[in-house]
Amino acid sequence: MASIHKDIIIDASADEVWDAVRDFGAVHRRLVPGFVLDSRLDGDARIVRFSNGMVARELLVDCDDARRRLVYAVASERVKQHSASVQVTTEPDGRSRLCWTVDVLPHEIAPYMNTQMDQAALAMQKKLGRSAA
Repeated sequence: MASIHKDIIIDASADEVWDAVRDFGAVHRRLVPGFVLDSRLDGDARIVRFSNGMVARELLVDCDDARRRLVYAVASERVKQHSASVQVTTEPDGRSRLCWTVDVLPHEIAPYMNTQMDQAALAMQKKLGRSAA
């Protein structure tokens, strides 16, 4: 299984970043606008429409406010296995670090996922950074 890890520094407090991450149904407005165009809740899942036209059903596995950690999974015809965790911590300078890990199969999809995660990271920094406020 391929594992992709992103450590994203965001110029905002961990509480602010976590508040956006934990708002599972509003990812398109609060976390990665422009990268995700639309999101709607469907029980414990969200249906997301990405800017590249792809649509995914992401199942909420866990949302732990004490640890500021969210876990979700995706199942589709194209992706055999996809599990992701996002955890938000505070940097010594007051900014936040968002640690995002995705484990995915098949291995061949990992380069695509890596590129998508890079684009999402830029969208997060743009939306949540203090300079964006």
